[in-house]
Amino acid sequence: MIVKEVIDFLHTIAPSHYQEDYDNSGLLIGDDNATVTSVLISLDVTEAVLEEAIEKKSNLIISHHPIIFSGVKRIVNQNYVQRIIRKAIKNDLNLFAIHTNLDNVYHHGVNTSIAQKLGLHNIQILRPKMVDGKINPEIGAGIIAELPQSMEGRDFLSFLKENLNLSSIKYTNLLEKPIKKVAICGGSGRFLLQDAITHNADVFVSSDFKYHEFFDADNQIVIADIGHYESERHTIQLLHEILTEKFNNFAAHLTTINTNPVNYFI
Repeated sequence: MIVKEVIDFLHTIAPSHYQEDYDNSGLLIGDDNATVTSVLISLDVTEAVLEEAIEKKSNLIISHHPIIFSGVKRIVNQNYVQRIIRKAIKNDLNLFAIHTNLDNVYHHGVNTSIAQKLGLHNIQILRPKMVDGKINPEIGAGIIAELPQSMEGRDFLSFLKENLNLSSIKYTNLLEKPIKKVAICGGSGRFLLQDAITHNADVFVSSDFKYHEFFDADNQIVIADIGHYESERHTIQLLHEILTEKFNNFAAHLTTINTNPVNYFI
């Protein structure tokens, strides 16, 4: 089994051309003709993740977030990105990222997976994406779905915290109505807030809202900011399930490294 075969399969789930223009998914470092020894799956690529891959003899690291986002003008030891590039090349590691293209698919997608963890019904894409000149209802950003039964605001926050294993939630004022319709975007979802309001969502579950952006809820919706890492960490398990259902001729490992750069003092 070579790297290209694994990548080609993953691109049948989330084709590379579904990624956003700013993204840099795909094989970032390595040789797509290299034989796969084993795979390590992680949300991010850090120096600790590289060490783990070397220990596990995994020469293919599949991450959600790309380690290279913008142009790299030199590869020395000035920052963690440059150190990771150097170390990956020295150790013949192949680094592949599947980011917004995995966000933008309905089946096996990041946001659908969150909705399923919460037991939501009637799951649909929140902002369908234009593909080949047509709006495709199964490709696009975020999801809109419904709870089986309405919940009071605080009950929903407790439900969210328990089911997604959260230590904290930042949220706007609760409205004087129960929560039934839920919009979700894993990662940074501010750009979908108006879509959530337009679709009459009662709550928008996402992350990375800045202070003044919470005001944009404007008593029309509840914003529940659960943290970037927290909203996407389940992606590791999602990718593991996708790979192990398809391949049985190499081991696929889940990282044991918590790559979240944000700590909470509680």
